[in-house]
Amino acid sequence: MTNSYIKQDILIKAENVSLSYGEKTILRDINFEIKDIIRPGITQGQVVSLIGRSGIGKTQLFKILAGLNNPSSGKITLHSGKPVKPGDMGVVFQNYYLFEWRTIYQSLELAAKKNPNFKGHDIKKEINKYAEQFQLSEHLSKYPQQLSGGQKQRVSIIQQLLNGSSFILFDEPFSGLDVLVLEKITNLILQVSLSDEFKTLIIVSHDIETAVSLSDTVFVLGKEGNKEGATIKKEIDLCSRGLAWNEDVRFIPAFKETIAEIKSVL
Repeated sequence: MTNSYIKQDILIKAENVSLSYGEKTILRDINFEIKDIIRPGITQGQVVSLIGRSGIGKTQLFKILAGLNNPSSGKITLHSGKPVKPGDMGVVFQNYYLFEWRTIYQSLELAAKKNPNFKGHDIKKEINKYAEQFQLSEHLSKYPQQLSGGQKQRVSIIQQLLNGSSFILFDEPFSGLDVLVLEKITNLILQVSLSDEFKTLIIVSHDIETAVSLSDTVFVLGKEGNKEGATIKKEIDLCSRGLAWNEDVRFIPAFKETIAEIKSVL
């Protein structure tokens, strides 16, 4: 597999984003760009990780990226140049919110009906395709309370895929998972990223090793000196380090060096 690539159009851009509550500054001067990565002969989406300590402001930035909250100043824009608004990005929350009174199939059907690309019988076909792919076929008639945490997470991911959004935000997707489930989820995230050239996944996490092993770019959120509010302290291009798109990435010396570098910045 070739690792040659080029970065082209800007897909998401954060410009001078700040957030304050009263006199308390939470986020300060957040600036970054996520670009479309093109690899010859390969359908390749983007996987970006936003890493920071617990309580640093990741959740607040997550909500601003999703268009769910407005920043005090600055803006998040998409490739169209328009500011992000609710619904522009698919969101997989940490608590995997699902309708408790609907079966899994009904919840997925509701998501698919919002996608103008699906017509009539296509919806059932798409739901069954994803259910088989994500090992949920035998659970479609069940209710959320009958599923495990890992199964609920997979349903949440399928919902966003059926919605058809090019952008999917994951809030702490690795939190509280055992080793076997964690491996399944990381494989699923990679699978999703390879489904479309413009599919862009943004992982908000404090699990440094897992996030780095999946990503092509890492943004480190932290505080600088005595300045109030968190900002992007470092951007790490994992493609240029030979760490992107490699299933054996954890065994490469540069991987451990990158993990140590990130920890030193947090």
